[in-house]
Formats: sequence, structure tokens, C-alpha cells
Amino acid sequence: MSVQIVQISKKFHHHGTDQTVLDQINVTVNKGEFISILGPSGCGKSTLLSIVAGLTKPSSGKVLMNGDEVKGPGSDRGVVFQQAALFPWLSVEENVMFPLIKKMTKEEARRRAQQFLSMVQLSQYGKHSPHELSGGMQQRVSIARALAMDPEVLLMDEPFGALDEQTRSRLHEVLEKIWMETKKTILFVTHSIQESLKLSDRILVMGTRPGRIIDEIKVDFPRPREQFRKELAEYEERIQKLLKTEIDKVVKEEENYAANR
Repeated sequence: MSVQIVQISKKFHHHGTDQTVLDQINVTVNKGEFISILGPSGCGKSTLLSIVAGLTKPSSGKVLMNGDEVKGPGSDRGVVFQQAALFPWLSVEENVMFPLIKKMTKEEARRRAQQFLSMVQLSQYGKHSPHELSGGMQQRVSIARALAMDPEVLLMDEPFGALDEQTRSRLHEVLEKIWMETKKTILFVTHSIQESLKLSDRILVMGTRPGRIIDEIKVDFPRPREQFRKELAEYEERIQKLLKTEIDKVVKEEENYAANR
């Protein structure tokens, strides 16, 4: 499924004034692509993902899924949030089954849950409670739940941001393997340059205040990418310079505001 983000802008009304969070965003995500959205804090990355998910309405513009305008949440989009958001009173298996119960029998839902728990290497933890799992394992359950719904597009909002480096690296491998097996279209929000370079086909770099796309970088290297460290280091330096320029703008704005108060 292709995703078209067409002239998306978003304003929030705050203390009597309109603040533009996103300004004229245009992006086309092709079927089966893994695209990362990278940018400094406050640039509107999560807001943009929420608009694609149908959870937030844009002030102007539209999102098209295979040509049909997004009016709200839909089963064609699965969302993985920053926190796993599991139901603590349900078992791991039941958490994955939960969105499936209305679509199929309980036994069918259980088999499907077991299939995707196996995909994220958690098949032996189906009867456990979420609190018995580590943060990284809980995020794997969240990914399994989203995949079990068989969405055409997977939307991921900094799903590994709160994890330690070792766990994050392991989950990169899991996600990359799942993507290569399923060829889901993935839109992935992150703060990490290295994470985006490791996982993405393309990286959309966002500027801040208001949020906009300032560069698009195609990462045209086969996976796994460990053997291309030198080439990826050059990309990393390029992105760092872009982001530093944006962050310096914010710092200068803050200094000017403080000086004129």
C-alpha cells in the first residue's frame, strides 16, 4: 500500500495564538518501503505519524492510502507507540489476541497470536503477565500485536527510544528480519541517526519551528549494513550537520526571547 502525505500542515491554538507545528509536508511512501522520520525534539515527527494513523486531524492537507483519504484510524494501519501500552490484566498471548477477537474465533486468534509471538521470539512467554517481561520484551509483544492485525502499513513512534543500547540493537535485528520477511510498509519515527541509517531505505530529515522536510536521504546499501560503516559514517556526518543547524536556530530564538522579556 502506498501512502501519500499531501500538503499537510498542523496548527495548535495556544494562549490565544496559533502555533504552526507542521508546515506543508509532502511525502510519498511506496509499498514495501522502510522510511524513517528523523529530526530534533519538537519538530512534529510524532504529530505527523499521528495524522497518518488517523488519530490527529490536520489543519490542512490530506493523507491518502492507495488513493483513499484517511478520515480516522483504520485496520490498514498498525501503530506501535513509544511505550508498549499492554493491558496488565491480560496475559502476553491475550494482549496479542485482543484486537483479533472481533474478526475471528478465539481459537483462530490464539493460533495467530502464537504465530506472531514466535516471529518476535517470545513464543514461550505467552502465558506470562506483561509485568514479568523486560521493557524490550514488552515492545516485542506490542510489535507482535500490531503485526497480527495484518496492517498494510506499520507506523512506529520511537518504539525503542526508552531501551538500553544493547536491547535496542537486538530489536533492530528483530525488526529488520520481520520487515524482510513480511515486506510491510513501515514509517518509523526516531531521534537516532544510527538507528535510521541501519534500518531505512530512505530518511526524511525534519527541520523545526515549524516542522518541515529539509532533506531526503536514500540509504542505498544492502542489508545487513555493518560492512558499510565508512560510507554510513559519511551519511551520519551529513545528517548531524543538518540537525545542528536546526538546533542552533532554536537556541538563538530562545536566547533572543529571553533577552527581550
